[in-house]
Amino acid sequence: MSNSPVRVARTGVVTRVERLTPHMVRIVVGGPGLHGLTAGDRTDHYVKVQFPQPGVTYPEPFDLGVIRETMPRESWPVVRTYTVRRWLPEVPELWLDFVVHGDEGIAGPWAANARVGDPIRFMGPGGGYAPDPAAGWHLLAGDESALPAIAAALEGMPAGARVHAFIEVAGPAEEQKIETAADADVTWVHRGDRPVGAALVAAVRGLDWPDGDVQAFVHGEAAFVKDLRRLLRVEKQLPMDRLSISGYWRRGLNEDGWQSSKREWNQQVEAEQAA
Repeated sequence: MSNSPVRVARTGVVTRVERLTPHMVRIVVGGPGLHGLTAGDRTDHYVKVQFPQPGVTYPEPFDLGVIRETMPRESWPVVRTYTVRRWLPEVPELWLDFVVHGDEGIAGPWAANARVGDPIRFMGPGGGYAPDPAAGWHLLAGDESALPAIAAALEGMPAGARVHAFIEVAGPAEEQKIETAADADVTWVHRGDRPVGAALVAAVRGLDWPDGDVQAFVHGEAAFVKDLRRLLRVEKQLPMDRLSISGYWRRGLNEDGWQSSKREWNQQVEAEQAA
């Protein structure tokens, strides 16, 4: 008998598809498979979506432990991590926003071609960040991959909270309307032809740093996250308990490659910045 943990994915159904911007598609997930899902206490909740390999039929219930023990590796589903943009338990309804660049990748093309009624399997949610209402002010910074979490954080801020948010996107057409009760200064940084994160780092470094205790959320491509980590940890001396910072992805690697090397990357960054 197997001693591996049971990892049964939930199965939802696509109930709505929305094109938010030229390169962002929202998939709204509903169905009875969402009943009992617990989320909402974090603004960076994420789920791990299981994309089936073409032509492969999986045993039911969809249990990753069983799949990995009984099927060849090339048949395993492809796992991609996506932030929960919004969770509406009363419906129930889960919003997931996908960055789409033509036929590039796996998740983007799936989202671009998704139709109402399509099944979607996922595990989670996980998450670890939520705005602290006691913070003197908040710093939010990220690229498109962090946009859903930043938008959720802005919507979850208490009324009057002081916030400086920096969101890097390709250009003006990729901006989105975000509602917030906070006293928020939201800066949309347009990348243009510059490398991912270059304009964002410059914008954050150009901030006239407010006084008071700051809680920071910085996520996105690993290289610019490393630069901003130095700013926050080394130059500004922020303690780790006031900082949520991580590379959601790394240029040149898919999620599988990044996740397999992420621990080593983080250890190297910590050592460099402690020197």
